[in-house]
Amino acid sequence: MSSTWFRRIKKGISTETKEKKEAPDGLWHKCPECRTTVTQTALKENLYLCPNCNHHNRINAVEYFEILFDKGEYKELFGNIAPKDELHFVDVKPYESRLKSAQKQTGLLDAMTVGVGEVEGKKLVIACMNFNFIGGSMGSVVGEKIARGIDYSIKHKLPFMIISKSGGARMMESAFSLMQMAKTSAKLTQLASAKLPYISLMTDPTTGGVTASFAMLGDINIAEPKALIGFAGPRIIKETIKKDLPPGFQRSEFLVEKGFLDFVINRKDLKRKLSDVMDWFGK
Repeated sequence: MSSTWFRRIKKGISTETKEKKEAPDGLWHKCPECRTTVTQTALKENLYLCPNCNHHNRINAVEYFEILFDKGEYKELFGNIAPKDELHFVDVKPYESRLKSAQKQTGLLDAMTVGVGEVEGKKLVIACMNFNFIGGSMGSVVGEKIARGIDYSIKHKLPFMIISKSGGARMMESAFSLMQMAKTSAKLTQLASAKLPYISLMTDPTTGGVTASFAMLGDINIAEPKALIGFAGPRIIKETIKKDLPPGFQRSEFLVEKGFLDFVINRKDLKRKLSDVMDWFGK
């Protein structure tokens, strides 16, 4: 033992593990891709992108609205619509219990938030999915909010945008959930008939019935970098066809190459690009 260490113990300034103070929860963020650690404050200032590898971390409606709407100002629409357990569904635990738990943890009533505000001075209605609410799953409330958002856009002659982030249909609602695919697609037809643009932004992940309905029906289909986008997951597809999948299969860049997307957009450029897209449509 060195004399320096001996003197530290003698003076009562030993740094044993039990004496160390833990950092407050939520102060640091470790990138899931490159493992770089940054403060939550620095991450937020960088629009929740990893400063080292540009990984686009998942964010929810509040964060997207703050980034996209001018000065972060917007009006929330249809915020009082809540889901019901019409089927009294039970798997590991009752669906009603899942809903109450998710509502308590997130402060949300369901997985969709709709807001209207200005993007570089141009008014836009945005419906954004919240992945932290039961995986952003599409239930009856998600479909209803999209439908009402479209009605609002038609009434006020405004462009409409959906930011998708979902594991797919909420199977605890069975047919009620699956019917939202047809419902939202029909409402988007009404939006097209009103000659109003629909912009679809797909983020990681956009899968299942969401991809099979409104997510892929945009006048402009765009995505964030490296977002997983598809109907069934890569593992299921590989097991079904018994073949190895191409590199980057079901990622944004692969889908652009194959013509499923118009372009991939970095989150830092998203607001400016949205303004340009609305100019293209004369809105």
